[in-house]
Amino acid sequence: MDNEAIKLHKEKRGKLEIKSKVALATKKDLSLAYTPGVAAVSSAIAKDKSKVYDYTIKQNSVAVVTDGSAVLGLGNIGPEAALPVMEGKAILFKEFADIDAYPICLATQNSDEIISIVKNIAPGFGGINLEDISAPRCFEIEQALQEIGIPVMHDDQHGTAVVVLAGLINATKVVGKELTQLKVVINGSGAAGMAIAKLLLCLGYEKKTCTPVKEIILCDSKGIIYERRNDLNKYKKELAKATNRKKIKGTLEDALQGADVFIGVSVGGALKKEYIKKMADKPIIFAMANPTPEIMPDEAKGAAVIATGRSDFPNQINNVLAFPGIFRGALDAKATQITCGMKLAAAHAIADCVAKPTKENIIPSPLEREVAKKVSEAVRKVWDEENK
Repeated sequence: MDNEAIKLHKEKRGKLEIKSKVALATKKDLSLAYTPGVAAVSSAIAKDKSKVYDYTIKQNSVAVVTDGSAVLGLGNIGPEAALPVMEGKAILFKEFADIDAYPICLATQNSDEIISIVKNIAPGFGGINLEDISAPRCFEIEQALQEIGIPVMHDDQHGTAVVVLAGLINATKVVGKELTQLKVVINGSGAAGMAIAKLLLCLGYEKKTCTPVKEIILCDSKGIIYERRNDLNKYKKELAKATNRKKIKGTLEDALQGADVFIGVSVGGALKKEYIKKMADKPIIFAMANPTPEIMPDEAKGAAVIATGRSDFPNQINNVLAFPGIFRGALDAKATQITCGMKLAAAHAIADCVAKPTKENIIPSPLEREVAKKVSEAVRKVWDEENK
């Protein structure tokens, strides 16, 4: 597989190219597409900046921005090494949502510089997909970019959270439990883990009634997160106030006592098979560490539903089910942000793509083309409703 991938990238010299939408066969073609004709278009936009959506690629373009600090499971490998991944992200945007996406790999890991760069390139794009930026910097960067006039989303956070929620919606149907009555343990409190917790709690979503899951306990490499733990950063402190209401302390094993759901966004092997025996009846296991899950499915004896991040097992939790449709809907709506309501709608749209959930089919295949369309429709509808 590795050799094949290297051969493909070398032969193709990357996975992207730019193609013109207009012919340049005659002098008239040239004069319309470029000078002198293009001056009239630029003048019209100068008079009314909103026309940029009518006359340029902005209405269908997304910048995929990274600093190379948290790439896949490879870690801080830098912007050059991140470029093949960003190219891959761009072709997924095109394939599943017909969005023109551009990889932007930055030679800085300074948060203020990244924020400034993104603000200054924003006029040329309809949306910004932040990618593979390490926590906790990813939180401050994303938050600082929410008022730039176009939607900005860190996919490692919210794409993952949306697909996890979609899978959880259907998993509860399989085991006959109510989403609002679940005790959920999330192992891993980086970008994905914290975003999953926030979405399950529906934090920041005030415009509609939304009932969170019954209980969430977050764990990091040092154990259970609880208020007054003196080594928490400000983002973990915020979530500590909204989770672990019984203020329990201890290890992942302690957290799992009576839990209905384990969600792993941590490291391979973190979930021991004996821990599952301490969970509630019909436990749901989402072991999403890549390439090695927190527990291999064949070792998760007693689990009622098992999902991973891998394509060689049933129930793959894959972000491609979320981000193309979310951005397609946001672009079509000319949204300025991606709200909590839009993410919740995306999760339900993904879940609805599985007509009859079963133990081995709680989430649609990442290759199902209709998913992005349904997600985009749901996202656009929510934006329109929230901004009447």
